[in-house]
Amino acid sequence: MPADIRALEPQSLWNCFADLNAVPRPSKCEKRVVAFVRDFAARHGLTSILDSAGNVIIKKPATPDRQGRPAVIMQAHLDMVHKAADGLNFDFDKQGIDMWVDGDWVRARGTTLGADNGLGVAAILAVLALKDLSHPPIEALFTLDEEQGMGGALGLQPGLLTGKTMLNLDSEEDDTFTIGCAGGIDTTGCYEYTQTTHATTAPMVTIQISGLRGGHSGLQIHEGRANAIKLMARLLHACGEDVAALSTMRGGSARNAIPAQCVAQVVILDQALFEERFQREAAGIRAEFSLIEPGLNIATTPVSVTSDSVQTMCAEHQKHLVLAMQAVVNGVYRMSPVVPGLVEASSNFSTIALGNGKADWGSLQRSSVESSKLDVARAFRAPFELIGAHVRSGDPYPGWSPSAESPILDKMKALYRELFDHDVKVSACHAGLECGVISIAYPDLDMISFGPNIHEAHSEKECCSISSVQKFWKLLTATLAGM
Repeated sequence: MPADIRALEPQSLWNCFADLNAVPRPSKCEKRVVAFVRDFAARHGLTSILDSAGNVIIKKPATPDRQGRPAVIMQAHLDMVHKAADGLNFDFDKQGIDMWVDGDWVRARGTTLGADNGLGVAAILAVLALKDLSHPPIEALFTLDEEQGMGGALGLQPGLLTGKTMLNLDSEEDDTFTIGCAGGIDTTGCYEYTQTTHATTAPMVTIQISGLRGGHSGLQIHEGRANAIKLMARLLHACGEDVAALSTMRGGSARNAIPAQCVAQVVILDQALFEERFQREAAGIRAEFSLIEPGLNIATTPVSVTSDSVQTMCAEHQKHLVLAMQAVVNGVYRMSPVVPGLVEASSNFSTIALGNGKADWGSLQRSSVESSKLDVARAFRAPFELIGAHVRSGDPYPGWSPSAESPILDKMKALYRELFDHDVKVSACHAGLECGVISIAYPDLDMISFGPNIHEAHSEKECCSISSVQKFWKLLTATLAGM
């Protein structure tokens, strides 16, 4: 780890973040990071426990000046999205995140940075470790599996936490307090198709869509960023199943990330028509997205086939699937009529894997209104159900409804004004936060979410502002000292 990362202020937070980023922590595989956090607690003379879902809870007594004060819950999730840039050979299981300083920004070389939600985790660890920081009793809650379904929060065990105020450290704008968020539901599908055999005398090419911005499917869904899977469906539809027979396809990386790449292999049945149709559609796509996706790359490369034959989807099933992929809802579904500028409901076609007679795909629908969450999920399922695919919506999590009366919001708004000499924004967000889910087990919590500026989460362009982390730390420590 470069020394310049550890030299950043506040050093206590950045050192915790550097140590954390050396630990692999993908969703659903958090054993090593759980062990890291529990060992951290033991080294600082603190007791840690695991609840029935595997979440970690660490409690720290109040400092002498805050004795007798109510406990405060500090919460962040341990998992991160593991994503590397196209073509980068990076083993997340063995390599730590390679961070570097770029002016006011900390970035990772070719991978997600893990600032979401590693900076929140690091801030809590720093609070637990420091001896000279004024604070009430702390109940640190580290949840699992946030990025792949909020499994830790959904399984949170009641009765272990006593605090009535919770600071969620998973927001990504330092001038905004979040007091509400969307709920979500996963929709997955499977389509078993008949295969056709082609002699390898027919040419075969790889179609690659890459260089897209990708990003967070909640925070960036309204920006009109291109979805690589949807673009691939456009290209295949434009070419036609009688011209390009689909053999394999793979795209996307995570349920809550906008797909930045998609690769398909096709057998060319009519070379002239393929070139004409492919180039015409590719040119149209490039023109449409020239401003928002400057890195967009659409390319074909020949495939060397060593076997005597190649299997593709039969023409009828390819037509059905590609039409369904074209028709399926993706992006903003409805804007909120209550909160100006807020996305109410959206859908993200997130992953696909096709080959050997079977196609599997995943998606995530979000909404701040329960009825429209179910509606957008039904809208996503409909085209696939019409072609006879097996489609399922499940693993839902609730949204977080803003509270009109929040003591922690009132306290922190006044403190923010005092510290920074301007008013903070108060908003709900379209991303999923764990607050609504946690309130199932602890229904009386007064909650607020805040954090430093983090850009391009869930993509290899993810970065965080150094000065913003300093601002976040100043606000967090002043909040704790006043509670």
